[in-house]
Amino acid sequence: MAQKFYVVWAGRQTGVFSEWATTRALVDKFAGARFKSFPTRAEAERAFQAGMPRRAFAARKPSTIRAPLATDAAKFDVQIYCDGACEPNPGNAGSGMAIYRKGSVTQLWYGLYNPTGTNNTAELTALHQAMVFAEQEITKGSSVQILSDSSYAISCISKWAAGWEKRGWKRSGGDIKNLELIKSAYALYSSIQRQLTLTHVSAHVGTEGNELADRMAMNAVLNKAAEFREYEGPIEVQNILRMRAG
Repeated sequence: MAQKFYVVWAGRQTGVFSEWATTRALVDKFAGARFKSFPTRAEAERAFQAGMPRRAFAARKPSTIRAPLATDAAKFDVQIYCDGACEPNPGNAGSGMAIYRKGSVTQLWYGLYNPTGTNNTAELTALHQAMVFAEQEITKGSSVQILSDSSYAISCISKWAAGWEKRGWKRSGGDIKNLELIKSAYALYSSIQRQLTLTHVSAHVGTEGNELADRMAMNAVLNKAAEFREYEGPIEVQNILRMRAG
């Protein structure tokens, strides 16, 4: 996922933090906790100095984690949430995935560890792997939705890659980062895009599938799991959500 910065106005400690795991420890189960994420440190610092806005997030308890949107769960046979994690960035990267069938989680996957990765390579890798699974399901006649919290990864594959390809895989602003990974993912996307729904979902707002994919991505990092493999333990959602977040 893209780097974010977190402001905690009310928690066990207040200030600006660069890691969600640290932020979560400060606000989880803290009565009256208030926090919010920002895309840059400068914005976060200004927001902290300005004081708590009306729409700061309250810390979510495990019981308030939201299941996949009912409307989407009813429309698709299969929903695939994918996510990437990197600690530090750049550094140890991994990818995770949560598969839902008719609104219920049935499989969790993690792996593809890269000791020299970035947030963006992890997100792209996760999206690519989700499309590999989607292709298998589409071949079976299933309707499939992939959900990712990475605007970068989604835009690379569904918006920018077509133009880059026409220009000989070049862009006016210079070299295309992660080019080989983008080429591979775009080739697969091009073959299934008519049967696939690709959706952006907000990160760390309590959407169950996104949170589970996040935990799997961090599990890949912590265990340095090179192979993309199915999660070995029982799928007990609340217990998995207590695992370290990315």
